[in-house]
Amino acid sequence: MTMVSMHTAVAEQVVDAIRSVVGPGPVTLHEPSFAGNEWEYVKECLDSTFVSSVGKFVNRFEVELADFTGANHAIAVVNGTAALHVALKLAGVKAHEEVLVPALTFVATANAVTYCGAMPHFVDSEARTLGVDATQLRDYLARQTEQRSGHCVNRSTGRVIRALVPMHTFGHPVDLEGLLAVARDFNLVLVEDAAESLGSYYHSQHTGTFGLMGTLSFNGNKTITTGGGGALLTNDGELARHAKHLTTTAKLPHAWEYRHDEIGYNYRMPNLNAALGCAQLEELPLILAGKRELFQRYSAAFASVEGVTLMAEPKQCQSNYWLQALMLDAEQANQRDRILEQANAAGFMTRPVWVLMHELPPFSECPRMELTCAQLLSQSLINIPSNVRGVI
Repeated sequence: MTMVSMHTAVAEQVVDAIRSVVGPGPVTLHEPSFAGNEWEYVKECLDSTFVSSVGKFVNRFEVELADFTGANHAIAVVNGTAALHVALKLAGVKAHEEVLVPALTFVATANAVTYCGAMPHFVDSEARTLGVDATQLRDYLARQTEQRSGHCVNRSTGRVIRALVPMHTFGHPVDLEGLLAVARDFNLVLVEDAAESLGSYYHSQHTGTFGLMGTLSFNGNKTITTGGGGALLTNDGELARHAKHLTTTAKLPHAWEYRHDEIGYNYRMPNLNAALGCAQLEELPLILAGKRELFQRYSAAFASVEGVTLMAEPKQCQSNYWLQALMLDAEQANQRDRILEQANAAGFMTRPVWVLMHELPPFSECPRMELTCAQLLSQSLINIPSNVRGVI
């Protein structure tokens, strides 16, 4: 078999494996499942006329979300980016400071840092979790930073590095124990970007509940959706109060007057979206079971495809398997685009991982460590159809 035919065979095997699990195309990458009380709750919201940020479904969604995740408090907002923006402000991130974020992430992680007037500082990932590599980060910070008056300072720029924001890629929990130790030893605030990991657990504790704050997303392509929407999680009652205040335009409570005591944001989740979210939370255990079943079916289908590995949850962790991901071996990485072309041509929506943040024009001049693993991952990861329709 020639090299070209071997490469073609790998692409065909990937397409055949996908087809054996999800059936004939076209099949989207991910779409929401509405199999519960969505219509009933949304209609109730419309009938009540309370469709904006005041209404019973917002409060209910926050209570039920906190109960599900184990966080003491949940604050519902308009999207995950807004949640991370406010979380970073409450973490003390100021203009002209730096925040450590993975180069391998969705752009919202870096964008939220810039909303604070701060600068993203990009760090490497590890293949085991697809998240920030705690060991490499520790070594890098030991070389690159120094402690001044209790602050972590970048020797090259002179700027304070205020926070560390790990992201749980595709729902797979990062090495939180290692990263919490790094944050403690280098005087960093840890804020979790758990936008993709609702229903994921690290050592039996829900992601987003380890750092000072955690943030979630309920975009239309997430495990559950509110259309648009996000939330902040925290165990700190004062932080929760302040987060709700800031996201409600910092308006002081009053029956009729409009007084605002600081710069706030119109970030509260509308009641209409929360109604959808309440119904989705009821379905979440079934959706998570479907995601796991889909992973098991893909595991069997790809077991005989050489050079391709289906990403599995890290040890002692439970992933929500939000997006199923293939990792190509080094000798197959140059076939990524061929696989993408053939799969999409066959009607199976697949995609590569995001362009690394430092390769995007807005962030090309940001500080960064060596990104050896992130570069390899960016060339070898492929997301495959992850819908649970037909599974649950």
